[in-house]
Amino acid sequence: MRKIIVGAQVSIDGVMQAPGGPAEDPTKGFAFGGWSMPYFDQVFGEEIDRLFNEKFDLLLGRKTYEIFAAYWPFQDENAPHGGITKLFNAIQKYVVSRSGEVDVSWQGSVLLRDVADVKRLRQEDGPNLVTQGSTELVHTLLANDLVDALSLYTVPIVLGRGKKLFADGSVPHAYKLTRSRASP
Repeated sequence: MRKIIVGAQVSIDGVMQAPGGPAEDPTKGFAFGGWSMPYFDQVFGEEIDRLFNEKFDLLLGRKTYEIFAAYWPFQDENAPHGGITKLFNAIQKYVVSRSGEVDVSWQGSVLLRDVADVKRLRQEDGPNLVTQGSTELVHTLLANDLVDALSLYTVPIVLGRGKKLFADGSVPHAYKLTRSRASP
């Protein structure tokens, strides 16, 4: 059985929307895109690398998948930080879309239609399934008690609004802290 690991950058008030850039997810007028980038340092990078050092497949919601598919296949794998590009282009990518209206032409992409498909995938042998972004999918996974672990990068900023990691409807679940690290 695979584990589902939610990988997320969150503000201290729980927002996970658009950490990487202004145009990443402006849904509902969210104007703070890129909020985590001023805090991205060596320690932050090492911790993200730690998540990606174990064999994994990506499990993404449709919107995040479309953002990734429009970016990663077109990056230079030989650039100084091309390792993540090479990794994301090589691994299996599962995209969950209720409508099925998504272009899965990015190499290694597979369409899943609903939480039942995710449950079946989780029961198979294979590497861990790691989410990135994908707020709606994460909410569905939490509501169905399918999240085995959280790998959170908490940034010392309050945003006041935006898509939150935890929403009403998450199944109560206790997690065990297995590691923490503070960045200067």
